[in-house]
Amino acid sequence: MAIKNITIDRSLYDTANEDRSKYKATPGVTEEVVREISKQKNEPAWMLEKRLQAFAYFKETDIPTWGPDLSKLNLDEITYFVRPDTQEATSWDDVPDDIKKTFDRLGIPEAEKKALAGVGAQYDSDVIYHNIQEDLKKQGVIFENMDVAVQKYPELVQKYFMTQCIPINDHKFIMLHAAVWSGGTFIYVPKNVKVTLPLQAYFRMNAESGGQFEHTLIIADEGSEIQYIEGCSAPRYTKNSLHAGGVEIFVHANARVRYYSIENWSKNTYNLNTKRALVDENGVIEWINGNMGSGVTMLYPASILRGRGARSDSLGIAFAGDGQNQDTGSKVIHVAPDTKSTIRAKSISTGNGITTYRGYVKVTKQADRSKISVECDALLIDKHSVTKTHPYMKIDNDNVDIAHEARVGKIGDEEIFYLMSRGLSEQEAMQLVVAGFIEPIVKALPLEYALELNRLIELEMEGSVG
Repeated sequence: MAIKNITIDRSLYDTANEDRSKYKATPGVTEEVVREISKQKNEPAWMLEKRLQAFAYFKETDIPTWGPDLSKLNLDEITYFVRPDTQEATSWDDVPDDIKKTFDRLGIPEAEKKALAGVGAQYDSDVIYHNIQEDLKKQGVIFENMDVAVQKYPELVQKYFMTQCIPINDHKFIMLHAAVWSGGTFIYVPKNVKVTLPLQAYFRMNAESGGQFEHTLIIADEGSEIQYIEGCSAPRYTKNSLHAGGVEIFVHANARVRYYSIENWSKNTYNLNTKRALVDENGVIEWINGNMGSGVTMLYPASILRGRGARSDSLGIAFAGDGQNQDTGSKVIHVAPDTKSTIRAKSISTGNGITTYRGYVKVTKQADRSKISVECDALLIDKHSVTKTHPYMKIDNDNVDIAHEARVGKIGDEEIFYLMSRGLSEQEAMQLVVAGFIEPIVKALPLEYALELNRLIELEMEGSVG
């Protein structure tokens, strides 16, 4: 697929400063809000039409009643489009100081100087910084703000955006996402190009009662390879916030995509994210996820293995402390023969926290010789915490190899006593046990994110001892 390297004036997707300054964010979602978002971004007619169709679906669809309780999420109180008072920059020096300070504390873009091929940073509804190494540009790799990609590569975006992978009528919150999406990441890797260093995007939701609806679209052409890291965070407020992003990944024949995600939203955030990959012949998708922080999470990365020999590997950790309900898992659909999938899900519950593994595996009649392995491990820190498992398998083929295993463990008094007798405090002993439990996920993450995951869980654990 030949992609021209087009240069545009970025003001084409950001309306004039005068129009931008007139926009005032207000709570609630209406057709007027949807139209205003599209107008602010100077979008083509087809994108506005897609938004409006999604909004029509959204109005006709009820909020799901299965899983965590969503009754306290008042969608009329959420502000769906919050623009920071800045334009996108390719130099960190050009980012406003107040926004820069927030990302500097998170290590962005300091990590870019270490072992990253490119970095994007989004603040509320807009990407405020984006950059990629020049040698990757010369090889035809595209790493753009999703809003910019709509303008620069309209035919490519229109072909892939919410068509084959995640349709706009998939479920209530993807309908909402399709109507009000803003910002995010667009990646295209040409045939046989291997991006050896990860690309990274960091999403910060900073507004009270705000919503963030970034869209990530990754296209790995035949024989290509890409690693992508996504980090998320938000400050804690007394009012609820909503994150309903969308991730679409296309893994073409013999390509490989590794997708890392560490989501650390605040406890007032409802994290209702949708992630899905379509995998062609001999393609490989790897999901590595860490979920913590948010009060309610519903997240199930999905792989559709539609090409012979396609493979999906999923490895995730969910942490739930007091007042948190982490409902996570994975989905895999085997459509073609000789496909393989592994799901390894780990969870930690403490202090009235609730974790749930919710998995779905489907094997069609055409998927001969498919191999599936599902493994769920749950760790309960105290007698007040809760863990649940809801695996579901629909197997329409007898010529398959399937294994499923689920384990629940508790940290015992004898285990803690033994470690304390070796000189550790009770808190240190618990942290050591937890560190051993999450080791497979930590080993799979890049160093900076492994350290961050350990640090975040240690902070959560500090309040659970005693």
